[in-house]
Parts: sequence; structure tokens; C-alpha cells
Amino acid sequence: MDNYDAIVVGAGFSGLYMLHRLREAGLSARVYEVGDNVGGVWYWNRYPGARCDVESIYYNFTFSKELLQEWTWTSRYAEQPEILAYLNHVADRFDLRRDIQFDTRVVSAHYIEAAGKWRVETNDGRVAMAKYFISGVGCLSTSSTPRFEGLDTFGGEQYHTGTWPHEPVSFEGKRVGVIGTGSSGVQAIPQVARQAAHLYVFQRTAQYSTPAANRPYDREYVEGIKANYPAIREQVLKSWGGTTTRPRGDRCAFEDTEAERRNRYEQAWKEGGWMHGLYKDLVTDPRANETVGEFIRGKIREIVKAPEIAAKLAPTYLYGVKRPVMDTGYFETYNRDNVTLVDVKADPIVKITPTGLRTRDADYPLDAIIFATGYDAMTGALFRIDIRGKDGVSLRDKWSNGERIRTYLGLATAGFPNMFTITGPESPSVLSNMVWSIEQHVEWIDACIRHMEVNRIAVIEAKPQAEEAWSRHCHEVADATLFPKGDSWYNGSNVEGKKMSFPIYLAGISVYREICDRVAANGYDGFQQA
Repeated sequence: MDNYDAIVVGAGFSGLYMLHRLREAGLSARVYEVGDNVGGVWYWNRYPGARCDVESIYYNFTFSKELLQEWTWTSRYAEQPEILAYLNHVADRFDLRRDIQFDTRVVSAHYIEAAGKWRVETNDGRVAMAKYFISGVGCLSTSSTPRFEGLDTFGGEQYHTGTWPHEPVSFEGKRVGVIGTGSSGVQAIPQVARQAAHLYVFQRTAQYSTPAANRPYDREYVEGIKANYPAIREQVLKSWGGTTTRPRGDRCAFEDTEAERRNRYEQAWKEGGWMHGLYKDLVTDPRANETVGEFIRGKIREIVKAPEIAAKLAPTYLYGVKRPVMDTGYFETYNRDNVTLVDVKADPIVKITPTGLRTRDADYPLDAIIFATGYDAMTGALFRIDIRGKDGVSLRDKWSNGERIRTYLGLATAGFPNMFTITGPESPSVLSNMVWSIEQHVEWIDACIRHMEVNRIAVIEAKPQAEEAWSRHCHEVADATLFPKGDSWYNGSNVEGKKMSFPIYLAGISVYREICDRVAANGYDGFQQA
């Protein structure tokens, strides 16, 4: 049996940086990674068009000045291969691979109270013990495929955007069906349409998507960013979401005239990026929200030539309550002769057949099906591990399969001593720049562990009353916005039989960081220590 000070699950951004900090603290650590290399979600998401929706100059670590200076992004929104190359560079730069065990899935993690340690078992039957158990599994790392009847009978090629093959895939001359029009679908559809003989897009819910306006970076711009990064970092840390691309507006939508609003939206559309921060009440006032929603629907009607197709592509829900999407040529794709849009709300999918897909009203012969059906988000990857805390209580049971998530700061949960979740539920996580949120979480966990080691503290655990207060605060903040009013992967609505309370802290990363710092400064207030 192996023994470590800490065990970390996952070798993406979270696991790599956590390993580095644990080593710096002089602790022994082992990272278990199910893939055969580093990268996390960027190792698996290799589908055509896969690209980050956070500007690349912010989508990197800031803990090392040398790392910041030696790496250069090539474009505004980095593609998957470039992000994966960056993570490989980080792993090599800090010699991290020697403490990572690849091709290994953690199947269980049980807290052994008598020993004050976590017993972790992997899929190869090996067992290891550690004082600290740290999850770096990520919020979007467990793909979800609906249980379509006949799925196993299909004789053609099947792919999921979240588990894409590592070898090249060609759709030349093929009839392809894409099921799902979330972010991965919106990115993949224009790319697949350029290859396929015919592409059928099976859309359940129309998406608000705005142009990414991606562009290559020029040398002068990159040099200016690198020279000013300390000041940029300070500015970002005061922001709501972790970038300075478009600061949140300080005005309400109806403080401007209709013409002024239109001009503001037009400018943002040309600049590219998300639009829900243009006015401060777009995420709190349905009337204000409708102004940006109608603007985007108007753009769809302008771009898509066939009015009946444009109508199907026009969303009717509140903008932003589903993850906003950025695209490159998505709506223009529906002007192609080889693309057919199928509205599966009006004409539901009945089954997958050996030769294609059947809806209530038609059969579609297909050579390949791409499931762009998203993830079992926020809790899915955690629930795939049999995690049990004190008295053998499972995390799944405690959180009632996601219906009633309770954490303290999104970092810890009562009944699970010495366990930390990097960007866990009820932290800013997916509604922030994930890399900077990961960095903040890792540094907080590192400081907490150092505090324990210096003061010879064996166990730290969130107090139930602190957890309840934090969870209640999260819901109060969320309920003051429009976010909980939608059905999305934010609250598990994309997974059959799953429904969560809204699991994201919405006050912004600057407010959240101050709270976490205050908890630490007050001797880890809200935690019991022994």
C-alpha cells in the first residue's frame, strides 16, 4: 500500500498546479489521471472547432513570472491543440509528470476516521492512503449521452464531443447528424458542414450565440500585454468574472435610449464576446434582458436567409440563463445547401436505427452521429467516484444526487474531513475565468494545508452551520438574478432525471476572493480543527 501526504484526482489545470504547490510545501503527493497524458478537459475535447471562450491572454497561470514571459498565445481565443500544448509545457517546465500516474481512474475514496486518512482505490486494484484528498476533476469533465432507444444498434460511426478520438476523423462525403447545439455543437457544426456531403442538425433548444471575432495576435500587442501583466492582473482580480475584456456596465439598460442601446449592442457584436455584462441589469431585470435578447434574434434574422429556419434558430428564453455561446460562422452555416435543421421539440427523436435516426415524422439516413449533448456538469465527475466521509456517508447521498448541494465556500463540505474541491459547487467556477479561479483555490488550499502542518493540526472540517450559512448565501445571491430561472447544465436540466439547486456563486470573483481571504485570516473561521 502506498502512502502520501496528499492525493489529487485529475491532471488538468487544477491538478497540475495543486501538485506544484504541494511539492513546494515539501509534501509527498500523487496525482491520478484517467487519460494517458495531462490536459484534463482539453485532453478529451478534440472535436472540430474546439476553442476556449475566455481570451487567451487571461487563460493562463500567473503564479510564475517566467512562465508568463516564455509562453505566447497565437490568437485571441486559443484552439484546443494550443491549450493542450500549453498544459504540456507547464508539466514539463515544472517536472510534474514523475508524480502523476496516468491511465488510472479513482474508483473510491473513503475517509478512515480511526487513521485520520483517506483510503483511495484505483481501477487497477491498488490502494493508497493520504492525509489530504483533493479533487481536481473539474466541472465539465463527464460527458452525457441521452439514453436513446436503439443507440447500440447504429451501424455507422458514433462520436461525443467530450470524448473525441485522438486520431483524425474525416466526414468527407458522409451524411452526418449532430445532436445538440450547445457550445460544443455550435463550434463543431460549421467545421463539419464544410466536409460532410450533408449535415443534419438536431436542435432541441435554440441558442443565443454571438461572434467571437477571433483574430491572430500581433507581436506588438503580445509584448505590451507581457510588459503590463502585473497591472492587468490587479485589474482582473477586481473584476466580476476574471477578465477585463468587457467590464460589467455601470448603467441600467433603460437609462439609455433605444438608439443608444442599439449602438452599444452593435459595437459589442462587432468586437465579439459575450454581451450579458453590457448593462448591470441585464441579468436581473427581465425587461432589460429582453432588449439584448431581441437584438440577437434580429441578428439571426439578418444572417439566415430562410425566414422559417431563422425562426427555429431564434431563442425565446432569457439571455444568459443558459451558458452564452460564442461562434465563428455558426448562423451562416444554415445558408448552406448541405445543411438541414431539424427542430426536435416539434419533431422529437424517437430512436436511433441501424442506418440512422428516426424522429416522429421522418427517417434520416446517417453515416455518422455526433453527440454534442454536453456534460453531467458540476457534480457528475465527483459522483463517478465512490466518495465516503465520516460514518461511511457518501457524497452523493449527502447532496441528494445534486438536489441539495451544500458546501463551505465551494472548497469543503461538512462530514468530509481534509477533503478539498478545486472550483467545487457553490464557488464562482464556470461563471468565471476558470484558470484564475483554479489558481485562487489551489493557493487557498495550499495555505490551509501549510497552516495545518505548521500547527500540527491533524483534521480540518467545515462546520455544518458554516456550510448551511454559505449555501443559503449562495442561493440568495443567485435568486436576485435571472440565472436560476432557466433550464441548463448549470442546474442539471440537460441530464435525464437530474435537477440541482443553482450551484454557482454569482457575486463575482473579487467578492469571493475577499471572503475566502477573510476566512483564512480569522484562523479558518467556519472550520473545526483538531
